[in-house]
Amino acid sequence: MVRAMVETAAPGVGEHEVFAAGMAEGYRRGTIPPAMHFWSGPDPVAVGWPAWGYRAQAPRVLQDGDIIYAEVFSQFGGREAQNQVTIAVGDVHDDFLRAGDVARAAYDAGLEALRPGRTWGEVVEAVHKPLDAADGSMFLIALHSLNPGLAVGRGRGDISTLPGAQDYPAVAGHPALLTDLELAPGMTFILEPQYAFGRHLVHLGGTVVIGENDPLELNPCTAKILQAEGMARPSRELAG
Repeated sequence: MVRAMVETAAPGVGEHEVFAAGMAEGYRRGTIPPAMHFWSGPDPVAVGWPAWGYRAQAPRVLQDGDIIYAEVFSQFGGREAQNQVTIAVGDVHDDFLRAGDVARAAYDAGLEALRPGRTWGEVVEAVHKPLDAADGSMFLIALHSLNPGLAVGRGRGDISTLPGAQDYPAVAGHPALLTDLELAPGMTFILEPQYAFGRHLVHLGGTVVIGENDPLELNPCTAKILQAEGMARPSRELAG
C-alpha cells in the first residue's frame, strides 16, 4: 500500500489519487483496510480522514515542497498492522529532515528496547528520551500496543502550542498505561514517533512484533521519510 502511494505521488497529482492507489493495493492483496488517515500540504499538522471526506471541498493537488502524512492500516484474519507514513513531494523544508532525525532516533531506541522480559514502561521511557532532549515539540503519542490496543505511551503534545493552532483548546498530557506489562514473544506494537520544529512535522514507524530475541519490523521502510516517485503533471481540477 505504501509503495503504491510513493509511486503515485508527484506535483500535479491529486491527493485522492494517492489515497486511491494505497487503498486499491490493500484490497488487491486480500486485506480489508480501513480508510487511512491522510493529509498533505507544505506544513500540515493534523490527523484523521482527509478533509474532503467530511467537508464540501475538492482534494488538494500536490505541489513541490509538500509533505504527505498517512496512517496506513491493514487487517487480515482479525489482526491489524499500522504504519505511519511521511512522503516528501519534491524538495521540502530542511526542518522536516531535522524532525525526521529526532523521530528516527526515538524509533531506534524503541526498537532496541522491545525485547522479551522488558517492561512497557521501560520501552516508553527509551522512546521518549530523544524526544525530550530535542528543542522542538511532539504531537500525540509515540507508541502503543496492537491486537489489542491496551498499552499506551505517554502523551506529551499539546496542539494549541503549535504555530497557527492557538485557537484550539489545550490538550493535557497523560501518563503511559500498563507500564508494568512484561513483554513476551508474539506481542505486537506500533512504534510511531513523530516530531516537529514549528509546523514542520514528521511521522515515522510501523508495526513491530516481539520475537524470541530480536524484534521483527513488519515494514521497516516507513521508519524514514520517503520520497515521492510519481510523474509530475500539470495541475487539474476534479469535474463538478
